[in-house]
Amino acid sequence: MISTILGKKIGMTQVFNGKGEAVPVTILEIADGIVVDKKTSERDGYTAVKFGFFDCEKPKRMPKALKGVFKNEKTKKDLPLKKVLKEVRVDAATAEKFNIGDTLTIEAMKDLKFVDVCGISKGKGFQGVVKRHNFAGGAASHGSNHKRAPGSIGSSTYPARVFKNMRMAGHMGVDRVTVLNLAVEKVDLENKFMLVQGAVPGSNNGVVEIRKSVKKK
Repeated sequence: MISTILGKKIGMTQVFNGKGEAVPVTILEIADGIVVDKKTSERDGYTAVKFGFFDCEKPKRMPKALKGVFKNEKTKKDLPLKKVLKEVRVDAATAEKFNIGDTLTIEAMKDLKFVDVCGISKGKGFQGVVKRHNFAGGAASHGSNHKRAPGSIGSSTYPARVFKNMRMAGHMGVDRVTVLNLAVEKVDLENKFMLVQGAVPGSNNGVVEIRKSVKKK
């Protein structure tokens, strides 16, 4: 069974569950994937299925090397160009069920109760320690010179340097973030979207990876 698919974060809203409680949910539009390649343990050392997601609106902007992925030599047929490629590790039995050109749809996710969602977090640019690491900061009274400063970052004589991994100001955001164990509130097979409880990393219209929960039994 394939338990990973890509989608697009549409935004947040709220719905009422069976108990009449308002539940905050994120709307995820599920994209159809097409099988573009298969990896075998004999040839590649592992078993996986490679999918292509999201149609390419402007093929002339796609690099020729990436276009070659969709000119499959095994089946001698051209596949529709996709913008995002995703390789999913599976066992040999599952890989045998897929052929080049097959389509992966939202049907693969209809029975899931909990999912993990991976996305690229919003970029915040260069931020200080208060915003980046939740430092409390210094006194805000008149005359204080330590309002949002990081404070001491090391000693002078020994070790005479700043230790690695010191929490300091720097670039914030644009990281791969995974949120675990989000409950699936609804799966709409006709309109190809899924409602999951809680927030999902990334901005609206951002690509997210949706997979079966690895910790929730």
